[in-house]
Amino acid sequence: MFKELLAFKKPTDACSCKLQKVTAEVLGEFNSSFKLACKGSEMVLQHRISLLFLIFSCLIVLTDSCNSRCLANIIIAKKMKSAPQGDGCTVNVTITSMQYETLSFDTKNMQMSSRVKINMIWIDRDLAWNDTTSNATAVMLPVDKIWTPELVLDNVIDVTVKPYNNDVQVTRNGIVDYAVILFISVSCNDINLFSYPFVKGECSVAINGWNQSYCALNLTQPTNITNVGGIQGEWETVSVTVEQNETAKNRKQLLVSLSVSPFSAVVTLILPSVLIMLADLVTFALPVQGGERNNLKVTLVLSFTMFLLILNDHLGSGGRCSPILHYHFCFCLVNLVLSMVMSILLTRLTLDERFLPCKCSKNLNPPHRTASLRQDEADAGVIAITKSSDLPSEVASLQKIVNFLENIDQKEQVANSNVAFVDRLDKICFCFFLFIDIIYIIIVVIVTRTDLCKEKKKVFWDTEDYSINYTDLYYYHHQHYHYYYNYFFNDTEY
Repeated sequence: MFKELLAFKKPTDACSCKLQKVTAEVLGEFNSSFKLACKGSEMVLQHRISLLFLIFSCLIVLTDSCNSRCLANIIIAKKMKSAPQGDGCTVNVTITSMQYETLSFDTKNMQMSSRVKINMIWIDRDLAWNDTTSNATAVMLPVDKIWTPELVLDNVIDVTVKPYNNDVQVTRNGIVDYAVILFISVSCNDINLFSYPFVKGECSVAINGWNQSYCALNLTQPTNITNVGGIQGEWETVSVTVEQNETAKNRKQLLVSLSVSPFSAVVTLILPSVLIMLADLVTFALPVQGGERNNLKVTLVLSFTMFLLILNDHLGSGGRCSPILHYHFCFCLVNLVLSMVMSILLTRLTLDERFLPCKCSKNLNPPHRTASLRQDEADAGVIAITKSSDLPSEVASLQKIVNFLENIDQKEQVANSNVAFVDRLDKICFCFFLFIDIIYIIIVVIVTRTDLCKEKKKVFWDTEDYSINYTDLYYYHHQHYHYYYNYFFNDTEY
């Protein structure tokens, strides 16, 4: 027996230095008791009792010396990868804290990318231990060696789940402390972009457990959520709250309140369009004669087309409530094109008396006046080549010269009246476009201050009924079993 005690090999995780000391004491006492036993038989019983007491103390030391690593290996060996099976087949998971961060927001596709860190705890009685197993209060276990809850995200487009670290903490009462990070992408079509860039809206992120006929994963969410990183681009995360769904009583969702910082959109979209419209009104101060005004108006139209391309890349259609900027840019483009066309027509009138260079075009002057002017031009040619020989012919030549000068004055008067008529038309066009712009500004202010378009909230909850009547299911399969049995073995026709 001495040799067995001396040859006892120390376990890697079960014994300590205290065990060696106790073993040495046991051997010393046993040797002394053996020597005393030789002196008299009356001392044998007493020393045997002492020996048994010391051996029992050694066994207690062996059982109490299991450290945290030893305990972790014992729990891992159980292979508890299935969910805790309670009496009601229900697992209750409590989220102790939740940290939300908006990573990006795609305005054109109305998609929001977020990062959510969730700390959760639950009780697994099969992972608990008592004082006889170990004195450790908590132990660290690999996350892939035990069961961890799978969360249900109803309205996500894409999700990536990563554990916060590779270990989970388990206390002696079976309380498991676990942290997970979710990288999610959700659709935010409920946000109304009609008054963009002055937009405030809410986007939902549904994070819940699951519920079937008998088994369920009940998720208790916190009341307060930490919001990290408020501004991402032009969108700002104002607040994040937990809201109970009205239709599904056992469903909750994270309600992310968002708003747009209007500075960027105003500087890059609204302000340039307003300045281009103002420049178009200022071009009416240029003279109609010549092509300076027309060149400037064509340049403004081409410049505004570039802003239309920028708007198309920046904003989507917006669904039923399209952003009012689409209508604004459409109005500005139509206004600029009409102003350019009117300016070209007025320039045409100053150069010629017809709107179009065709024979059927309507002249501003009557035909007899044009014929007389052509006759005067012919007379001027005759005067230039006629030589005076006598007095009557000279008088006739002088008369033709007078008529020619009078016709030149008449042409100047016609040209001046034509220019005056074009100037009046130009002023009328200027007043018309100015009046249209003022009315448009008033309409835009009224429309943006009233909620004319409202988006309907989409229902994204899984409304499938998981409740199954297992009695009816049993009779259904039983009936089909008898049908196939009689068909194949008894040749019974139905």
